[in-house]
Amino acid sequence: MATDKNEIERRRITALAAIKQAFGTAADKFGGTLFVSHHLEELDADYWQKLCGTAQPKPEQVLDILTLRSHWGEDDEDGIDTFDFSLPDDATNYVVSVSFDENGDVVGITMES
Repeated sequence: MATDKNEIERRRITALAAIKQAFGTAADKFGGTLFVSHHLEELDADYWQKLCGTAQPKPEQVLDILTLRSHWGEDDEDGIDTFDFSLPDDATNYVVSVSFDENGDVVGITMES
């Protein structure tokens, strides 16, 4: 059975909002906060200039360019239990992974490789 495209989009939007809301909090130490700080240190200024219009973007600018890499579930690759976001242009193998419960509520945000 195909997953409802409306639910996929709802969860994508919800996940991005949760990443932004959690950013900089103690609870997000190993989520989007780590992802952004790591990539601001590791990626070249040319990459940031191309995508953000500045060689030294603010964390919010990095969060704004996150793109959905994949969504999956424990039972199948097309599931909607986990949504993985990363930077455009295959700049990294790392993702910010957002997990949902059975009701579609965010239950976790972590940086994964």
